[in-house]
Amino acid sequence: MKVLIDENLPRKLAGHLKGHECRTVAECGWAGKKNGELLSLAEPQFDVLLTLDKNIPYQQDLKLGRIAILIVRAPSNRIQDLLPVIPDCLVALQSIEPGHVVRVGNPPTR
Repeated sequence: MKVLIDENLPRKLAGHLKGHECRTVAECGWAGKKNGELLSLAEPQFDVLLTLDKNIPYQQDLKLGRIAILIVRAPSNRIQDLLPVIPDCLVALQSIEPGHVVRVGNPPTR
């Protein structure tokens, strides 16, 4: 899978997604883009957007697009909080389909 890592996640995450081609939003020169524009730019080049942004499915119509959204739920975006979710991400990446939204991990507790 070609995975675009959103700017709300650390770039170190790419090294933990073995078997997938990963780039960050910043590496693509898309930092600061709004979600709609980001998805339009990403769709021709990527299969999945990996993000912490739980609101994307409510802000964007994803059904017609070819990109899938993988939402990570973790206590923070620090790598140590994300590492326990990596196995779930890898499982989800095996079966995620275009236009679908998959959530992995546990929502933060307060």
